[in-house]
Amino acid sequence: MAGWEKQIFAMTLVVGDLERSTAFYREVFGLPPLDEEEDLAILGFKNMFVALRMDPAHQPPGREVLALADKGVGQYSIRVEDIDAVRAELGEHGVTVISGPADREWGMRTLTFADPDGYIWQISQDLPTAG
Repeated sequence: MAGWEKQIFAMTLVVGDLERSTAFYREVFGLPPLDEEEDLAILGFKNMFVALRMDPAHQPPGREVLALADKGVGQYSIRVEDIDAVRAELGEHGVTVISGPADREWGMRTLTFADPDGYIWQISQDLPTAG
């Protein structure tokens, strides 16, 4: 197998309302805008970019993803040190939490919420190990 670093550096989310989605990611995640065009906004996480795109038809797989985007597909996760502090911050932005924070049997405390297009975000915190 080729020696390649398995780290996501960018992801594209197909959105229904670019202005609404860009505002959500700026406000909730505090992401700085890196580029904005008529049908595209690129924002930067610490070590990756998120591209919000209105119409991906010019890129494969093209229009097939639009039907999926209407449903909001995909779940993305962020690991944090203090999930309760993140929960409070989400509340300040008016974000509706779908579940959590709750301790999970697999050793994490999680909460989930959705962006305006239905993409699910999970915030996770490692639980202390018994010992």
